[in-house]
Amino acid sequence: MSLWRLIFTNLRRHRVRTAVGATGIALGVATMLSVVGLLGGAVKMFERILRSDAEMVVFEKNVSDLFFSNVDVAVAEELEKQPFVREAQPVLFTIIAAPDRPVVTCFGIRASDGRLKKGEWLQGSAAGFTDDGRSLVLGERSAEFLNAKPGDTIELGQGTYPVAGVVRMENGFENGGVFMPLAACQKAFHKDGVCSVITVALAEGHESSEAKQWIAGRHKRLTALENEEFSRSYSQFKIMKTTAWVVGGCAFLLGGLSVTNTMILSVFSRIKELAIARVCGFSRSQVARMIFGESLVVSAIGTLAGWGLSSGGLWLLAKVPMLQGYVEPRIGWQEVAGAMSLAAFTALVGALYPAWYAAKLKPAEALRFE
Repeated sequence: MSLWRLIFTNLRRHRVRTAVGATGIALGVATMLSVVGLLGGAVKMFERILRSDAEMVVFEKNVSDLFFSNVDVAVAEELEKQPFVREAQPVLFTIIAAPDRPVVTCFGIRASDGRLKKGEWLQGSAAGFTDDGRSLVLGERSAEFLNAKPGDTIELGQGTYPVAGVVRMENGFENGGVFMPLAACQKAFHKDGVCSVITVALAEGHESSEAKQWIAGRHKRLTALENEEFSRSYSQFKIMKTTAWVVGGCAFLLGGLSVTNTMILSVFSRIKELAIARVCGFSRSQVARMIFGESLVVSAIGTLAGWGLSSGGLWLLAKVPMLQGYVEPRIGWQEVAGAMSLAAFTALVGALYPAWYAAKLKPAEALRFE
């Protein structure tokens, strides 16, 4: 009988212990992938908000969150006059309250911003959204929970605003948000003349370094970063990603304890069996490899189950009416590969003591074990 065949035979004979060990790993994998998927999806959605067909973003230095960034709108007008800039769009990010809805994301933009053009207009038209007006455009999801349509007037914060249209956006945050003319948004939130960020689209044949040098030379209070640079350096993204992996790591520790306990029970319940294997010619290394193999198989079963559990759970969560539009889970191959690697490492570490104990058994003494 081959070693791997013996491994699978042993696991089938002890189905309950195998299931317990696999469940521990499955819960660890599911927890890690769920947290990483949720936070990773949130980060990607926010990144897409900033891109908007632009390569760079300009914001205030040393702010903990872009909601606290204040950039003079005049900087966007200056940038658009530069030969290396094709377009510069100011965007004001705000949080506003609505009846029965404590938090609604509001985007203060100009009518020329390409965001609304990328969306699918379900009701109304872009003609109703003007820079000097007060009419709003609602994302599809926000139109549902605000129960509003074009021609209605809705209450947001301390004011009331007419609805110009409803648009379906690919981005969950935007689909669940409200688009307000920049000037009206500045007035409503006492942000006259400022925005949160300026998204910059470079002219063909020009490099981002030109925009960075221009900002550094004329506006010391501001910084300009490429989208990828911003994603790597933004403190909130770092905190979210670190939190996800820390929570996942703690879950894996619990899964590792489950595997260790399972393998210890397996060894102690099979001491005579292992002694007979030694008498029949199994070397110490073969016995150890058998224990490690069983642990890895248990880990593989748990990883697959955890992957399926997290994928199903996140899919259901994204369908919850109250969360739809704000939850966009993202589990990529990197996250899955990381979970598989951690699960295998956990399985090997968890099997160290059981494998060492099984390998050092002396057949004569083990056969007398009660």
